[in-house]
Amino acid sequence: MLIINFGGQYAHLIARRIRDLGVYSEVIPYTRASLEEIMAKRPSGLILSGGPSSVYVPGSPSIDPRILDLGIPILGICYGFQLIAKIMGGEVRRGEGEFGPTRVRVIQEDELLSGWNADIVWMSHSDYVSNLPEDFIVTSISEKGYLSSFKHKSKPIYGVQFHPEVKHTRGGSLILENFIRISGAQKNWNAERMLSLIESYLAKEISGCKKVLAAVSGGVDSTVSTLLASRVAGDKVVPVFVNHGLLRKGEAESVLSSLKSIGIDVIYVDASEEFLSSLKGIKDCEKKREIIGEIFARIFSEISEREGCDCLLQGTLYPDVVESGAEIGADRIKSHHNVAGLPPWFKGRVLEPLRYLYKDEVRKLAKYLGIPEEIVNKHPFPGPGLAVRVIGEVTEEKLEIVREASSIVEEVLRKRGLYDKVWQAFSVVGDDRWVGIKGDSRVDGYIVTVRIVESEDAMTADWFALDREIMEEISKRISSIPRVSMVTYAITTKPPSTIEPC
Repeated sequence: MLIINFGGQYAHLIARRIRDLGVYSEVIPYTRASLEEIMAKRPSGLILSGGPSSVYVPGSPSIDPRILDLGIPILGICYGFQLIAKIMGGEVRRGEGEFGPTRVRVIQEDELLSGWNADIVWMSHSDYVSNLPEDFIVTSISEKGYLSSFKHKSKPIYGVQFHPEVKHTRGGSLILENFIRISGAQKNWNAERMLSLIESYLAKEISGCKKVLAAVSGGVDSTVSTLLASRVAGDKVVPVFVNHGLLRKGEAESVLSSLKSIGIDVIYVDASEEFLSSLKGIKDCEKKREIIGEIFARIFSEISEREGCDCLLQGTLYPDVVESGAEIGADRIKSHHNVAGLPPWFKGRVLEPLRYLYKDEVRKLAKYLGIPEEIVNKHPFPGPGLAVRVIGEVTEEKLEIVREASSIVEEVLRKRGLYDKVWQAFSVVGDDRWVGIKGDSRVDGYIVTVRIVESEDAMTADWFALDREIMEEISKRISSIPRVSMVTYAITTKPPSTIEPC
């Protein structure tokens, strides 16, 4: 299944939902969705995503109209719904808009809405289809009287104004399941299939390498990458774990122990002193990432030269690629240590066997491979480590605070059975201070911000609503850390904010 992205925040969520239903899907920007490209990919179906533009504005994102005549089943969602209407001769206008939970009423059940009897959907639009194209049928309308879905009388072209991929749309997965059935797509996307494709990729790529340096962090992504590469190439793979002094509490020891338990013996490099001294005086976040990337690259280059490695293996995921602006037309959100942190002078060929997988797919693969739960369920951790959770200059004092505070958050969540139910949970410290009273003394302490989010793929995230009792426990324990006088809780979703502070 091919998803054409018009800049919508949910484009990758659509892909995730389709994959969850057993069908492989890819996301491509509309700038690459030429007639020739689509014909070459031969997708079972096309899904046109939402987007922030208005179809009637000159220069707004579009596709070659001939794509609608290919006979490939097409589903337009939100902006994609309006785009189909415009291309096919309908009319789209500015309206009052519908945002959030909205009631709809099915007036004619078709193949797409078959068996779907829900009435609450998630809307996010200002424009609306004011005039239906010729040969199209309205299948549902919203509580405001706007067209909320349609179909072509004879062609497999469908559209919905709402977002079936969002969990707030009741029964949204059934609509996507129906579209899969309409498209005739094969349901063969599972851990076994992923494993087969990745091992084929690695066998082909590693055959052109003398040796492969595998950058291991102890997280599920790099562990799966290294384990699979070792299965394919054995001693040709040289695993390396670099301790940059920016790890979580007790992480270096636990990583070495976990990796050893699954047969991965690493070259351990403690470069803490070098990383921390190089970060002294540096306040800009991107500059910190750049410095960390430079040092990683130099260490990898030195080990590669010593061990005879000419390739570098990394656990880059699909969201990493997207956030680094690797997709055409994507605005860069932040540089990643995997796909953008290595400097131009780094000569090794980079292998990224997981670059088209989402985190939950990697976890499924890890379980299939028998990797221990403590690795599989470990929360994602940024390559630059705590450097991106310390706002401003990285100092020993701030590192100690954020390390201890994050450990407290994780410990409380584990005790309450919540750790595995959230995507990430950590603390952040910056340079802002808050006057407090400890004992009989007035203190000028740091402000610690706790960030706990729910997500499925890191492309979007919701802040996690903790019970008051749990928040009080976390606040009380973090406030007991010397030099901390205030604890706050981050309640902004992604978007507009990112999960990590910088």
